[in-house]
Amino acid sequence: MIYTIPTKKGLGIEIWGTRDDLEYLYNIVSKFWNDPSLSPIKGYEDKNHLISGFSYEIRKASYGSRLTRTHSHYSFEEIPYCGVQVSWVHIIFSIAALKYNMKLMKSDKADIAMFLHLEYWIERSMKGYDPVGAVNLLPYLDDAIHTGNENLYLYMRHINSTFFGLKGGKKSFRNLAQLMRTAVFSTDEYNDLQNFLQSEANKHNCKVEDLELNDDDKIYEIEW
Repeated sequence: MIYTIPTKKGLGIEIWGTRDDLEYLYNIVSKFWNDPSLSPIKGYEDKNHLISGFSYEIRKASYGSRLTRTHSHYSFEEIPYCGVQVSWVHIIFSIAALKYNMKLMKSDKADIAMFLHLEYWIERSMKGYDPVGAVNLLPYLDDAIHTGNENLYLYMRHINSTFFGLKGGKKSFRNLAQLMRTAVFSTDEYNDLQNFLQSEANKHNCKVEDLELNDDDKIYEIEW
């Protein structure tokens, strides 16, 4: 069974399952990105970029290349479990992008059931880590993120690096909902980042989607 728990420092979640569980999740996620027939849709490649990172981590976890345990957190029966750490920002944006792409493609009840199952555990992990912070963060698991944003990946990267810079803990977690306002259409935060990205694109004589954020790598040297 796929399940999640919050990381100790509150920077995200750990997704756990047997290798078969994670491979099943990976196969479902793989259905909803990197479809060449949808490449002409503006913004589709951007969402591919976003989802690919999440998909890659699930795949590596299914190989046992990330976290491993001799049993799940909910059983003492010795069945090997594998896991992976994903930031709140990355998992929330990934779910939003996958749900958006589901509208463009054919899905079945098994696909829908898996995403609902994953959302249930993400919500449970949020509340388990800090019920106060979770209240304001939960809307972003629904439709608060503007998934029609053609530069969603850059927005995710910006918010994620800012969040990591807060170094974790409940205070940081409670500030995340405010940071996530940057992903809400027409907020001041959304417009400010959009204007900044366009300004940078003009400066470098390129399109916004061709920009690459220069994050300080030290930000990602974190204790989960």
